[in-house]
Amino acid sequence: MAIVLSLVSALAYGVSDFLGGIFSKRAPAWQIAVVGQTSSGVVSLVAALVVGGSPTGHDLAFGALAGLGAGFGVAFLYRGLSTARMGVVAPISAIGTALIPVVVGVATGDRPSTTVVIGIVLAFPAIALISRVVDDDPAHRGGVLDGVLAGLGFGLLFVSLGQVGDDAGLMPLALSQVASVVSVVVTATVLRHAWVPRTRAAWSAVVMGPLGAVAQGAFLYASHHGLLSVVSVISSLYPASTVVLAAVVLREKILRWQAVGLLAAALAVALVAAG
Repeated sequence: MAIVLSLVSALAYGVSDFLGGIFSKRAPAWQIAVVGQTSSGVVSLVAALVVGGSPTGHDLAFGALAGLGAGFGVAFLYRGLSTARMGVVAPISAIGTALIPVVVGVATGDRPSTTVVIGIVLAFPAIALISRVVDDDPAHRGGVLDGVLAGLGFGLLFVSLGQVGDDAGLMPLALSQVASVVSVVVTATVLRHAWVPRTRAAWSAVVMGPLGAVAQGAFLYASHHGLLSVVSVISSLYPASTVVLAAVVLREKILRWQAVGLLAAALAVALVAAG
């Protein structure tokens, strides 16, 4: 069950990123982030009221912390992608997203089998290869720091959601989405980027709301059924669905290293599932 939910999370994250990439060509990325995260918050709140649950102060605190991590990660990912080389920022952030929960999971008692460990190790080069993008623009230099900061933010998101109790329901998730909007707005303001959605194109990102809610909700429940070190790695394979969608819908060519990464990702999932 944990593997299936993690794959659902990865798929939803990947589709959301695909749509976000399309919408960001029509409106500023910060506005897309605010609309998308707000929409996710509304969907998560409605789902929380339907599902119910008994969240403790501990659960709500980690939900808020997860949201701050998500907003922080999005902020620096967008800054990095707008000013630096995409082939640097994206892989570093994706690897950080997976690596931090693995370290925390092992440090707090996760003991995956040898087969699962091999799958986890294989997933890291798979993530790097899939998310690597060619960017020959000479104006785009660096990006290492932004990639690291984005990875720290997304890693904090996964770690924090993994601390939410089984009986908490979805209210911590809704709180996470609200906190992420606040985090994006504050960061955008500090960096002097326009974040208030004023165009129809920006508001089109509202359709990303259900995807974001599903992605985080699936990860939350996956962490209840499996090891944090395992479900975080599988969920971090989300660039795979983005690449496949771009190939199918936009007819973008899957590059050789991306194809190798996709095969490695499939093998990694198979090893983790077998273990």
